[in-house]
Amino acid sequence: MKVKMLKSVTAISISAALLTGCASTGTSNTTDGLIGGAAAGALAGQLIGGNTKSTLIGAAIGTAAGGLIGYSLDQQANDIARSLGTGVNNDPLAYLDPNQDLIVSNNGKYVKIMFRDRMMFPTASSRLTSSASYKVGKVGKILREYPQTIVQVAGFTDNRGGYDYNYRLSRQRAKTVADRLYREGINNPSYVTGCSYKKALVPNTSERNMALNRRVEIYLYPNNDVRVDPCR
Repeated sequence: MKVKMLKSVTAISISAALLTGCASTGTSNTTDGLIGGAAAGALAGQLIGGNTKSTLIGAAIGTAAGGLIGYSLDQQANDIARSLGTGVNNDPLAYLDPNQDLIVSNNGKYVKIMFRDRMMFPTASSRLTSSASYKVGKVGKILREYPQTIVQVAGFTDNRGGYDYNYRLSRQRAKTVADRLYREGINNPSYVTGCSYKKALVPNTSERNMALNRRVEIYLYPNNDVRVDPCR
């Protein structure tokens, strides 16, 4: 009896650790959630029923529940990239690429989706184009499958015109994207103004380079502990 009790305590500890880890970090592979769920379910079945049938039923239920808890940032990034017709760039400075208007990146701590403003909004407007609204809506539909995700939207400006004007416009654009995600069922996405650069992020030698400084980024975090300052 003593040995059986010790094994049960050990199993409880391992199961709890696996499930808690998946739920809190969100960065473990879905497989980890399945394994943790199976272990917890099997243990519950054994303790309640005390037989093989109860153990197997508990493991099956736990596996299904565990799959909902654990998810992979890689999986999330790939799902979003495929829906938007692009790949995943793991370079955290991917937005510096002057040849791309849309980039999905994953640095292992969060997923970032960057839209250049010229594909999102009419000039000096905060109203999404129909194409951009469709794309942001697709992101929202996928995020409903990842309810643990914390969503933050940041609007960025360049160094043209007055600071106040750019500040207001970038903030309003971030709010527009956040509102679009909200309409897809994403609860309370936050929005912030990124930066109004006194010096350009890249040299303002062309409209293409200038557009790099005017963008909207969507940050997807597994938990609050990894939030970053978009201006950093």
